[in-house]
Amino acid sequence: MKFSISRDALLKPLQLVSGVVERRQTLPILSNVLLDASEQGLAVTATDLEVEIQANTTVDGVAPGQISVPARKMIDICRTLPDGAAIQFTVDQDKAVLRSAKTRFTLTTLPAADFPNVEAEGNPLEFELPQKTLKELIDKTHFAMAQQDVRYYLNGLLLELRGGEIRSVATDGHRLAMCRADGEIPVEDAIQAIVPRKGVLELARLLDDSDAPARVSLGENHLRVAVDDITFTSKLIDGKFPDYERVLPQGGDKEVLADKETLRQSLVRASILSNEKYRGIRLEFENGLMRATAHNPEQEEAEDEIEVSYEGDTLEIGFNVTYLLDAITAIKTEGVRLTLSDSNSSGLIHPEGNDDCQYVVMPMRL
Repeated sequence: MKFSISRDALLKPLQLVSGVVERRQTLPILSNVLLDASEQGLAVTATDLEVEIQANTTVDGVAPGQISVPARKMIDICRTLPDGAAIQFTVDQDKAVLRSAKTRFTLTTLPAADFPNVEAEGNPLEFELPQKTLKELIDKTHFAMAQQDVRYYLNGLLLELRGGEIRSVATDGHRLAMCRADGEIPVEDAIQAIVPRKGVLELARLLDDSDAPARVSLGENHLRVAVDDITFTSKLIDGKFPDYERVLPQGGDKEVLADKETLRQSLVRASILSNEKYRGIRLEFENGLMRATAHNPEQEEAEDEIEVSYEGDTLEIGFNVTYLLDAITAIKTEGVRLTLSDSNSSGLIHPEGNDDCQYVVMPMRL
């Protein structure tokens, strides 16, 4: 096996797949990347047995073959070579040799036959979406995913496919984020798939804000997304996601309209003196005003007041300020709408004039 390639052409696919490679592995081969050289080009693949990313690039002077080499060392070698450097890669018995000008590196290898691949089974449902649509669905909801929750199905993002639309939903039991987008999805009944946390974050990193198509393939146990020269594959979490539509508050009779940036800055200021562990903040609404207050065990207190559009009885309610800020930051409109019922009911946050994205935050007792 051998090929010639420029330093930049090799570094890019290595960086694209490197996020999957775990530094501490029980299986040594999982800290490697698989290099597959053929007349069609070079395919670089990394996996952690749950998520797999393959990136393709062009090469010259190919003698076809496959080998796996240490991922981190390959990236470090490419980074330290000068821009535009030419690399000759050859395999000599069980060693990989990289030469560039007067520099030579010899790396240990592991057999390509031992490199695992994420199996895709069944007849997948296939459709296309603009990359920016899929990226927005992830970016606007992924922050609400749980981390290491014993309810394993919460440690991921729900993708729900319906005829004519796709939804992304995430919840950690204290808050929920839901976003929808139009799409030509060839299904009659709703289909749900839970993508694990790591897969969600890696997929978001690979997508861009263009209208270029993302080719999506959803099987019984996997999600595969192909964009440009990259193929992303993730196993799905086997579990039943909660009925999120029951969590969305209904019948809230108190509406608050606020400028997004003014509201965000007010919450940030008040949060400085909130309890570092519980992050509680009290919001008080009265005609035309919102007052945010926070205090901590050191008996320190912050108070911030802004003008909002609100008419009705005075209402006091406590929230985790981090949850509020995450939701407000994800909203892209200039105005934010809060729908509230009373101090013991969840708050609903959404963009002004748009219900495509909705954020539910449970109240806190303060």
